[in-house]
Amino acid sequence: MPVTLKDIAAEAGVSLMTVSNVVNGNHDKVSAGTIERVRAIVDRRGYVANASARSLAAKTSRLIGLLVPSSEHDILVLSPHNVAVFGFLERQLRDRGYHLLFRGVNETAEVDVALRSWNLDGAVVLGFLDEEVDGFRPTGGTPILALDSYSANTRTTGVRSDDREGGRLAAEHLLALGHRRIAFASPAFSDVGLVRQRFEGFLQAHLEAGVAWDPADQVVVDPTWEFGVTAGAALAGDHPHVTAVFATADILAVGITEGLRQDGRSVPGDVSIVGFDDIDVAHYVTPKLTTVRQDVAAKGSIAASMLLDEVQGRGAPGEPVVIPVELVVRDSTAVR
Repeated sequence: MPVTLKDIAAEAGVSLMTVSNVVNGNHDKVSAGTIERVRAIVDRRGYVANASARSLAAKTSRLIGLLVPSSEHDILVLSPHNVAVFGFLERQLRDRGYHLLFRGVNETAEVDVALRSWNLDGAVVLGFLDEEVDGFRPTGGTPILALDSYSANTRTTGVRSDDREGGRLAAEHLLALGHRRIAFASPAFSDVGLVRQRFEGFLQAHLEAGVAWDPADQVVVDPTWEFGVTAGAALAGDHPHVTAVFATADILAVGITEGLRQDGRSVPGDVSIVGFDDIDVAHYVTPKLTTVRQDVAAKGSIAASMLLDEVQGRGAPGEPVVIPVELVVRDSTAVR
């Protein structure tokens, strides 16, 4: 027969409310000795809280959704950077007594459906276009926070890295090494968004150095390893004067490196490469990747705190939080 809070209270010689406070982490009105005694009984008797009953009593699900765009017919695939974000966000929420529900969304209208059908206390949206984030208006007023977004939607104020500065640092580094024909490799982008910001920073560095950038050196490619390999193998033929590449994602940079190798060219001997993110693979590949580091741990921690502040009624976020980036120089770049 399952152990109940009443059983724990009887053995500990305290009230049911006291045991409930200890189990749920409300320790303000419970002495340290009582907390220790109750926890010892809970551990020994193997008590497990009924999450559904607790949610009904507290009128909260303690569920936070991580919603990402997905295709109706394809399996959901996350970039290495987004996987890292997921991991850090889950840990931060778990430490605060919340559970993270991961959900792919085929259409933006499904965001509101997910919030209501799963009774989410709040949600983080990641990977949506800014024009999609602009339209998020949850009918029940459920708090939503957008990661890596430049949307002006005040309902989704969130956390992002300093993408413009990251693009500037990458180009500044390559220009300082003597490169004058630098490819900008990225997915297609519009007038807003993180890729646009990285591109603007990239152009800013050229302007500061007095070097004109040739639009012919733009490489439009999906940010995956496979597409990077194809782009790298074709670089010499499509862009014969390019001596360096700034790729807006590490996984793309690693793919381009492999494509260049397959084409008989070396990194950094023939082409220098800079990535963006500083995911784990940047340390493991040969040559080790020079990249712009994002603080993913800080992004996850700040995002969790901002969202839970709103969920718990401590006020809605004001301005977006912008996290600094830094250039990490390794072995994939060299003097021209």
